[in-house]
Amino acid sequence: MYNKSKTLILVYAALGIALNVVLGTAVSWLKIPLLFLDTIGTVLVSVLFGPWWGSLTGVLTNVVLGVTTEPSSVFFGIVNLVIAIIVGTIAKKYDFQKWYVALITGLILSIVAPLIGTPIAVALFGGLNGSGMDLVVLWARSAGESIFASTFISRITGNFVDKILTCLIVMFLIMRIPPLQKIYKPKKDLNKRAA
Repeated sequence: MYNKSKTLILVYAALGIALNVVLGTAVSWLKIPLLFLDTIGTVLVSVLFGPWWGSLTGVLTNVVLGVTTEPSSVFFGIVNLVIAIIVGTIAKKYDFQKWYVALITGLILSIVAPLIGTPIAVALFGGLNGSGMDLVVLWARSAGESIFASTFISRITGNFVDKILTCLIVMFLIMRIPPLQKIYKPKKDLNKRAA
């Protein structure tokens, strides 16, 4: 069995934070629609080491972003924390190397993340965040939707693409990168245990 020492876990957590910050910032600068990739490190660490190490990765990502780029990022740390708890829990119970587990996890995250992030975005920015998705918010507002509903609609649209893709990328990484294969030990199939 591969040793999951605290040093190894901390190294992967630091790499997860770096992945979140670098990919999230690059996607933001490139203005790629419907994509953020700012939680891929959180998801990876949560799958490999569980929800609590993933939570540490996610929250520290938001602290780093809050200090380096946008102070309001700190408030969205709760979203990263919940993502880590959901992913880590699912990865402990089910084999995250199965495409349907990654897909369902991504679907769950794509609904939960905007449910938590929308009230924060509304409180901090009035629902607008300076991205192309603001057009969706403004369109929904002009159609008579509330600020919460307008902001939620724009956020869930992007999250469906981003969170599903993030989970599928992590699944692919775990299946294809040998050091990650050694660390991740999926839950054994119940049918195999019964035999």
